[in-house]
Amino acid sequence: MSDRPEGQTAGNGAVREKAVAPAPIMIGAQYIKDLSFENPLGPEMAAGMAENPNVQIDVNTSARVLEDTTFEISLFIRGEASAGERTVFIVELTYGGIIAVDADEVPEENIHPLVMIEGPRHLFPFARAVIANTTRDGGFPPLMLGPIDFAALYIEHHDDQDED
Repeated sequence: MSDRPEGQTAGNGAVREKAVAPAPIMIGAQYIKDLSFENPLGPEMAAGMAENPNVQIDVNTSARVLEDTTFEISLFIRGEASAGERTVFIVELTYGGIIAVDADEVPEENIHPLVMIEGPRHLFPFARAVIANTTRDGGFPPLMLGPIDFAALYIEHHDDQDED
């Protein structure tokens, strides 16, 4: 860090910019709420793996209010791998986080989308690592989940609710 006051030039002649405003949300905690891994083939898995398994991934998000602007976010990820008619493994993770929203910075009508999009987006890399480690520790190559567009997931969920 520099001891120069803001607005002074740095050594390269550029003027330092003012500090960026803090983000309107803060992650207070994150944790594994529930984790399950099943390897139904057990020792047969090596013999039964002549082909790469087909992996289906389901992702859901939810939130509940803890206080006025504090929410618990739950990111649920389920992966099921199968080879033919046989289930190779099933992994299920509910990963939680506590999100506080700065109500002074976010209009009330934007709080729900912010919580349901940005909350899971911030939790996802950690949940992804738990899934990868769990499948690896279960005797399989790590299941590396690709990026998820939580904005599209939010819009899809709200379109489904509007039709009901």
